[in-house]
Amino acid sequence: MSSTISIIVPCYNQENYLDECLQSLLNQSFTDWECIIVNDGSTDHSAEVAKRWLEKDSRFIYIYKENGGISSARNAGLDKASGEYVQFLDGDDILDPEKFSKSLIGNENYELIVSQFTIYRNGQHLPGYNRIEQDYLTFDNIVFGWNLKFTIPIHCALISRKLLDGFRFDLTLQHNEDWLMWIYITKNHPKAVLIDEPLAHYRKENDKQSLSSDYNNILLRRVQLLPVLKKLYGEDLHDRLAYHMIDVHTNQLIQLRSEFNKITGGRFIAGYLAFKKYYYNLFQKKK
Repeated sequence: MSSTISIIVPCYNQENYLDECLQSLLNQSFTDWECIIVNDGSTDHSAEVAKRWLEKDSRFIYIYKENGGISSARNAGLDKASGEYVQFLDGDDILDPEKFSKSLIGNENYELIVSQFTIYRNGQHLPGYNRIEQDYLTFDNIVFGWNLKFTIPIHCALISRKLLDGFRFDLTLQHNEDWLMWIYITKNHPKAVLIDEPLAHYRKENDKQSLSSDYNNILLRRVQLLPVLKKLYGEDLHDRLAYHMIDVHTNQLIQLRSEFNKITGGRFIAGYLAFKKYYYNLFQKKK
């Protein structure tokens, strides 16, 4: 018999955190779940930790695979999942004990249920780097606002497995693979709800500046995803997003105009403005 929720826990060399992660599942007040632990070729003692949990509770399932990265591990979990809903949870993150109960309470059958989140960083428990709003959970806001206005950690979401039918994480992408998932699951405008409580806790144990605060990296990574979006969703979405990216970054680039002019003699700005005009004209024709 299938469970209501399939939790997919990819794990690579996370023996120090895996117990805490899995304990947060055992602590759930809602009990109709299965947890698929995907060991992505760990070289530490993650396998031994995971197998101890199999002995504790039959709801834990263990898969070992050769190392292929987090997208590959999540795909292996999706292949095995049988629940009505899917919960992604990395091996070093944790869930509030009431996440499932509060997500499924009431008579409404939501396809996408999202909570707020917090961050564990270098021994401190901190608020999330942005608040999630209900209106973020739409296709247009996911496409045009992601990484510019907000992002949503994947483990904030409880996702109807029907929304993930036909979807697998792209193994060729090193960045924004989760953004592509959010685009996919919101493309048909599912019934979505925000639970305005921090029920997911994201671990980020490093001292490096987040790439989400570096607009040059954001732009570069979004540009790299444009061919994928064009292939999946057609030229209209590709062109709208490309123009939007240019428009959003205009102010930042124009502020650097004098510096670029000193270096390039104005050639960069001239090329940029020509590119912007091309996409503006193209977008107007589409309309």
